[in-house]
Amino acid sequence: MTAARPAAGTGARPLTERDCRLEDLVAVLGDPTEVTDYPHADAVADGVLVYEAAAAIDTTGHERRALAAELAGALADGPGIVLFRGAWPDLSVVDRATAAFQDMIADQRAAGGAVGDHFAPPGANDRVWNALEKLALRAPDVFVDYYANDVLALIATAWLGPGYQVTSQVNVVNPGGAAQVGHRDYHLGFLPAARIEQYPAHVHRLSPVLTLQGAVAHGDMPLESGPTLYLPHSQKYLPGYLATGRPEFREFFENNHVQLPLRTGDAAFFNPAVIHAAGHNRSAGIRRTANLLQVSSAFGRAMESVDRERMCAALYPALQARAAAGADVGAAVAAAADGYAFPTDLDRDPPVGGLAPPTQADLVHRALAEGWDHPTFRAELAAQAARRRSRD
Repeated sequence: MTAARPAAGTGARPLTERDCRLEDLVAVLGDPTEVTDYPHADAVADGVLVYEAAAAIDTTGHERRALAAELAGALADGPGIVLFRGAWPDLSVVDRATAAFQDMIADQRAAGGAVGDHFAPPGANDRVWNALEKLALRAPDVFVDYYANDVLALIATAWLGPGYQVTSQVNVVNPGGAAQVGHRDYHLGFLPAARIEQYPAHVHRLSPVLTLQGAVAHGDMPLESGPTLYLPHSQKYLPGYLATGRPEFREFFENNHVQLPLRTGDAAFFNPAVIHAAGHNRSAGIRRTANLLQVSSAFGRAMESVDRERMCAALYPALQARAAAGADVGAAVAAAADGYAFPTDLDRDPPVGGLAPPTQADLVHRALAEGWDHPTFRAELAAQAARRRSRD
């Protein structure tokens, strides 16, 4: 297995779009996926490792630790994707969760309003944001039966260690639903290229190990229904967060991705830096339903609880006065305000018009630029904070 390769000449300096060369990605993708390197895997399909869930969860002790190390290696230095057949073996549990998700979608449709999406046109598909919390409140017994899942615990711990946190979003791609564009995921994958360029190269290496992406099939997904498209091994291409928006990389993805059919209860887990996209649903009547899992490291949080809304409200007059006097207050805003858009309540704070809603820091800078008075700023700040909180 080949270690992650930096682009030639990048060193420790920040990466830019100029570092994105298609031939470098193609060289990384040439790494083969050899089943002999993964003794617990059952097969390799189009470069993706396939595991039988029943055998994986039967492991204990030293063998369990060896399997966890194997999975972590597969996600980091191997194809970046593993598929568990029968990850949710009790299909009645999956069906009960599916019924709850369908009820949530029906409620959303009845309520109306825009439902944004990250990498597809708003309204093209059905999304349930924060399906994790909604399922817990709507059907606690279903939640417990569904998330008491050994495969999820195995791979989440293998990649992130203990103390991880789960979130989920249900995505239903309706017949005729177009494919997403090839992309990488959270964190850097949700930022525009100009912003990504501001992060040093080592953050490009760090971001993928803070989250694990997964997709649980809530119905059979033949190829015509558009299951996820992948570029195995693409997580090892260091400038990939900057590359996915470039036309030559998008064309290459369109022509070279792989796609695996899934059965109800199967689950794919992948490194968020793998270039991937939801496929085009060409079926006549399959509403392709997946529960998209995003599992986060326990270490992606600060040590202290800080009320940044209260801080920004208190600081605004001073920031305004210093800015009016010609001072650059950008660093002070960065110290006080939340500079990342997530976590948020995507029902009330959707990514309409972009991949992410405005940050708290964006709001402060806008207020200063437009000369808002203090009461207006406090009201807008409070409204933004209310949108970001999970619904009561």
